[in-house]
Amino acid sequence: MPRFGLKTLVCCLAIMAAISGADAGILSYGICQSGCNAVVVACYAAAGFTFGTVTAGAGIPAVLVGCNAGLGTCMAACVAAGLLPVP
Repeated sequence: MPRFGLKTLVCCLAIMAAISGADAGILSYGICQSGCNAVVVACYAAAGFTFGTVTAGAGIPAVLVGCNAGLGTCMAACVAAGLLPVP
């Protein structure tokens, strides 16, 4: 088994670091989800409710169903932001 010196290791690591691209997808995903949550909080507030205090059931107002549907669509779109590499 060949033995590599410290200089060879440092050189290889420097080359690998120089050619690899940055991937900030997970950061983009988190920022996107925060934006979705801010919008749904505003939607609930416009309807006169507080987000997180209403349980989904048969008696839920239709406007909140719309807020929740919009949140689901927005969160699903965030997956694309999480998968795309950001330079």
